[in-house]
Amino acid sequence: MRKLENSELERKSVEGFKQSKKTPLVLVLDDVRSLHNIGSVFRTADAFLVEKIILCGITATPPNKEIHKTALGATETVAWEHYENVLDAITALKKDNVITLAIEQVESSIFLQDFKVDVSKKYALVFGNEVHGVAQEAVALCDGCIEIPQLGTKHSLNISVSAGIVVWDLFKQYHY
Repeated sequence: MRKLENSELERKSVEGFKQSKKTPLVLVLDDVRSLHNIGSVFRTADAFLVEKIILCGITATPPNKEIHKTALGATETVAWEHYENVLDAITALKKDNVITLAIEQVESSIFLQDFKVDVSKKYALVFGNEVHGVAQEAVALCDGCIEIPQLGTKHSLNISVSAGIVVWDLFKQYHY
């Protein structure tokens, strides 16, 4: 077994990425403090051809050298926009018939392994602050909640890890 060189991976160009058919997912980041988490989510969004990222509240926006450290150029490929208030972002998405799902531990959440994508629909995944998670007002406005099962002593995952897990799971359902 031989590790492939970057030149052998046949990655898309920035223009090729922008012209590609996107996975019908929108990632909403609300009050995410860590610039490295933001950059990591951009990189995940690039890897899985996510349609767009919506940055809300105090979540920093590109261009930013600290975001770039982990995004490694993904801020140039993945479309993004900013809303001052996550509730406005969720409301706008719902008006566009996007199904909004908070990624949070709540009553009546659906465990990730039980969530089935309707491939004819577009979904927005709402991720919250590193300490407080998705705000209750945002949870209440969403169409539903997905929970990542956890069996250890900790009750949460890093937001960039959560985004990677959920995006991969939904991506598989759309494409495979």
